[in-house]
Amino acid sequence: MINDMARSARAALPALAAAPTAQKAQAVRAAAAAIRARRDELLAANAADVLAAAGLSAALVDRLALDPGRIEGIAAGLDTVAGLADPVGQVIARWSQPNGLQFERVRVPLGVIGIIYESRPGVTADAAALCLMAGNACLLRGGSEAARSNALLLDCMAHGLREAGLPAAAVQMVPAGDRALVGEMLGAHGLIDVIIPRGGKGLVARVQQEARVPVLAHLDGINHVYVDASADADKAVAIVINSKLRRTAVCGSMETLLIDAAAPESLKHLLVTALLEGPCEVRGDAAVQTLDARVKPAAAEDWDTEYLDAIASVAEVAGVDGAIAHIAAHGSQHTDSIVTEDQAVAERFLARVDSAIVLHNASTQYADGGEFGFGAEIGIATGRLHARGPVALEGLTIFKTIVRGSGQVRP
Repeated sequence: MINDMARSARAALPALAAAPTAQKAQAVRAAAAAIRARRDELLAANAADVLAAAGLSAALVDRLALDPGRIEGIAAGLDTVAGLADPVGQVIARWSQPNGLQFERVRVPLGVIGIIYESRPGVTADAAALCLMAGNACLLRGGSEAARSNALLLDCMAHGLREAGLPAAAVQMVPAGDRALVGEMLGAHGLIDVIIPRGGKGLVARVQQEARVPVLAHLDGINHVYVDASADADKAVAIVINSKLRRTAVCGSMETLLIDAAAPESLKHLLVTALLEGPCEVRGDAAVQTLDARVKPAAAEDWDTEYLDAIASVAEVAGVDGAIAHIAAHGSQHTDSIVTEDQAVAERFLARVDSAIVLHNASTQYADGGEFGFGAEIGIATGRLHARGPVALEGLTIFKTIVRGSGQVRP
């Protein structure tokens, strides 16, 4: 099945690669309009998915659930994607050689992209729209817990393709429920060009271990906020609380708070109390435990845990260098933030923390393609491939080099 789907997707690539920006945008906007028009159907389908997912954790149910605001957010994200600059055909660089050869490095689509994801039905629309606008075909494999929602969103995307006269094979859904099909996707070397997993640690680990196809992924979001001694107290509390508690189940949620040991005791108390009253369970080192009797002792594994829940580990560190060392030892190279009014300290942190996203005086919850102005994202990459951070249109392209001559032969 996967081979047949991938072959039909590959057959659609020439039409997608040659499609003008306006035609691709028409498909995406028509899909957004269909999502809005079918909002009530989508709410009903999603309610059935949520009801059937009674055994899932609260974090997974939060990722699964849709409401009118989230549905409008999905449609608005598609409209934004449709209006973005088209990367396909963009000339990245030009140069020439003394022999007269003229070189151009030009962006081209990646090809057939397999996306394996859990819970979040919005990924169906985001991934399809981003792949389409970047000239790629995609095979989507959502989780069985969101099967009804995903099917309806896929139908909206198919409507958009029909409206724009683009091949239906550009966006296909792999049936959920059969884990063997995931294995077939991971082994489809030569048919699928890249796999992008979005989901829990177990899913991403399996993909990274078994794939014979290049993988663009992150495994954990062990994100830190470091509060420096020079931090503004009100700003620090607002950023820490938002980073942890705005939505605890997203990959950009703060998991560890690092506090400068030289910070005023009042600031330390304020930060820990704000978390506890969030409400958020706090697991602290020995110094943090002295700040409030409600702080639980942190175990060694807490510093390496992605909670995705209202739990935070908190440690005191020896200034910005202590924070940088802690993040290097325990971080996942996803998203880390510094809160400080000292610009030199901020620049040291931003330069030396080797994460896909580093922030100064801002919440880690901005780790999101929409907040970067990308309209949507297909995932956040923390590896060393061609894309890092929120992967949107540009991250779904690669380049080729065009060489123009006038009869040159190599001596």
